[in-house]
Amino acid sequence: MSLIKANDITNVAGGIPTVNSQYLIPTAWASFQSSGTVAIQDSENISSITDSGTGLYKPNFTTTMANTNYAMAVTTSSTSGAHNDNTCIAYSRSTSQFTIIALRASTGATTDCNQVYFVVMGGQA
Repeated sequence: MSLIKANDITNVAGGIPTVNSQYLIPTAWASFQSSGTVAIQDSENISSITDSGTGLYKPNFTTTMANTNYAMAVTTSSTSGAHNDNTCIAYSRSTSQFTIIALRASTGATTDCNQVYFVVMGGQA
């Protein structure tokens, strides 16, 4: 077995490094406060998050995606029991942004959560 150690790996063609055409790291991710004023706490490849109304957020990519076939996973958390039944849906993908909708599971109404977290996997343009 061989061992490779490196601090940085770069794809010679640019973009995210791959092995057998599989991306090694998330293309984009973020942790953000979504109640009150939207505030990114930490992120990669996210330039901003647009607050489009109660429970509606649009993360904007710093570097656009290669196409709209990327995958997203989204979740929420709360410091109070009032938001523990929230669920998030990611949809409406474009190469420059996508939409997150946060819903209260018990009512189906959109709701602002304390925290939202997401990961995006796919290729950059």
